[in-house]
Amino acid sequence: MIDEEGFRQGVGIILVNAKRQIFLAKRIGRMAWQFPQGGMKEEETPEQAMFRELNEEIGLQAEDVKVLCVTRRWLRYRLPKQLIRHYSKPICIGQKQKWFLLQLVNKDTQINLAATDNPEFDSWAWVSYWYPLTQVVSFKKRVYTLAMKEFARIVLSKRFLDHQKNDSLS
Repeated sequence: MIDEEGFRQGVGIILVNAKRQIFLAKRIGRMAWQFPQGGMKEEETPEQAMFRELNEEIGLQAEDVKVLCVTRRWLRYRLPKQLIRHYSKPICIGQKQKWFLLQLVNKDTQINLAATDNPEFDSWAWVSYWYPLTQVVSFKKRVYTLAMKEFARIVLSKRFLDHQKNDSLS
């Protein structure tokens, strides 16, 4: 779905584990690392798109995660001129995304990059919270920074660790 301004609507996913590490994946055949993300389909809500992308890109189901937070507003980035497909109509000049912070509540052995016939990633890693900002392509860096700053108050809080300790005791 491309809006009247030329931005494709989509979602981004930041997946965190109990150690406050976040999931980062490498695009197939490239040295490009990113968070799972994808476009929304017609009549799909951001949450529905997020769960679809979560399954398509990394093989996780809704029961494997807990939604902790969603960005308050749409975050936008523009594509570099050389990546704009001027032959397609309507022309897409960038993306506007709702970002979701998810906590993995199942084992990471559930992660399956080959969950579909057209995988997007060939490798993944748990990384420290701010590390992705050193890896993401430059035109997405602002959106990553905004989403991560908004979610840092949750992931980096003492309450997050206290919650993990309480969950492991039960």
